[in-house]
Amino acid sequence: MEHLLRELFAAFDAGRPVISTTLVETRGSTPQKAGAAMLVFADGSQVGTLGGGCVEAEVKRRALERIDGGPAELLTFQLDHDYGWDDGLICGGRMTMLVAPVIDSLSADYYRAYASLVNSGAGCTEVVLIDEERFQQQAGDRFLFDAHGVMVAELSSTDVPQFVLENLRPLSDRPRAYVADGASYLPQLPRCRLIVVGGGHVGEKVAGLAADVDFDVWVTDDRETYCNPGRFPQAQRLIVGPIDESLPQLEIDASTFCIIVTRGHSHDEEALAALAPTPARYVGMIGSKRKIRLIFDDLRAEGLSDETLSRVHAPLGLDIGSQTVPEIAVSIVAELIAIRNRGGPQEQSLSSKNVAIRAEI
Repeated sequence: MEHLLRELFAAFDAGRPVISTTLVETRGSTPQKAGAAMLVFADGSQVGTLGGGCVEAEVKRRALERIDGGPAELLTFQLDHDYGWDDGLICGGRMTMLVAPVIDSLSADYYRAYASLVNSGAGCTEVVLIDEERFQQQAGDRFLFDAHGVMVAELSSTDVPQFVLENLRPLSDRPRAYVADGASYLPQLPRCRLIVVGGGHVGEKVAGLAADVDFDVWVTDDRETYCNPGRFPQAQRLIVGPIDESLPQLEIDASTFCIIVTRGHSHDEEALAALAPTPARYVGMIGSKRKIRLIFDDLRAEGLSDETLSRVHAPLGLDIGSQTVPEIAVSIVAELIAIRNRGGPQEQSLSSKNVAIRAEI
């Protein structure tokens, strides 16, 4: 979303016409889910995607018809013989798109407020009125709320309806997009910090993938040659120093993810001793079953409880048969995404997986 908003402002500030299109509701099987977005420019180019195929092509065609302005418009597509045959998408799904020209300072100010919330990392929710029969002239109106449920911007001809406020869900519940009372709620979840302990090959690959999927990456290592902007250009912060001294100084809260991928047993143990007792949402450690068993035994002897150690994901990552460094990085980041996006039962099931693994070693 940050990239799309940057491109939108670049076009607007340069006087280039631009249309913002957003997938605001889906039903059934669809190639993209609500929240997907795409910008369309006068020359037919685009940034982002709504899923490709016939639907995206038709949305682009309709957007170009409105490139010189006009009110926002809702478009609904049924994925049947008309909008699915060429792409093999005949599955009964339905997609509703919002097509909105960005032509004046009012709409630009709305997107600037949106960008400010997204860039802050705190999260926000955009609400779009989509029931055209119920709202008539108001369909397509938008309201933007910060992480605390305070409205900060709107593109609407009337006051925000009371039911919109009543249906807002806390971002702490990590909701996905949802529809209530004819309005579509499109949350941008708060960004999570990922602390990568170890700047070696696995840490380098994990950091790159994690940054691509919107984690704020911090990297720590005791070697500057392995913890520097050249190796980690996407890192928000680089911390060079002894692991047992650096980690206790870091800000770690209930939304922080931590992975331990150092170069040796002793460094892993130092890192886990510092991280396991913290309120971090996720602490994972790489290694063989034997190494994990030995480290756990040492930490128990030092006073860490089984309850504290039960929170640790070890070995970390989803079991996808990873062998190479890139495959290992994919398995780790996949687990991070699953816990961040789903939480709840999924988080518990992943934790239970690790308890079962430890019971075997």
